[in-house]
Amino acid sequence: MMDTVPDKTFFRIGEVSRILAVPPYVIRYWESEFKIIKPARTRSDQRLYRRQDVQNLLAIKRLLYEEKFTIEGARNHLQGHRANPGLVRSDRDVIEEIRNGLLWIKEKTG
Repeated sequence: MMDTVPDKTFFRIGEVSRILAVPPYVIRYWESEFKIIKPARTRSDQRLYRRQDVQNLLAIKRLLYEEKFTIEGARNHLQGHRANPGLVRSDRDVIEEIRNGLLWIKEKTG
């Protein structure tokens, strides 16, 4: 999987598949489950994903594969994130912040 999305405007499903390191059928399934993924279509009905779609797909993959969300849980998380983008953080970010706070307390109390 690539760490960053290449600097392009549109991506075909094969390119998105390589970026995410998942088969194209998984991307098509996520597209049916997550309404934020809305690829454009060419005259020959091929999908063209925008850069934002690819970034959203990367977020979906992280939620499902790394953070072990269900499809429904990931959908709710993404909807909450769009409604309150400054309020929603990943579990890892919260745990890291708590860990750093505890280490700081331990350091100060000796």
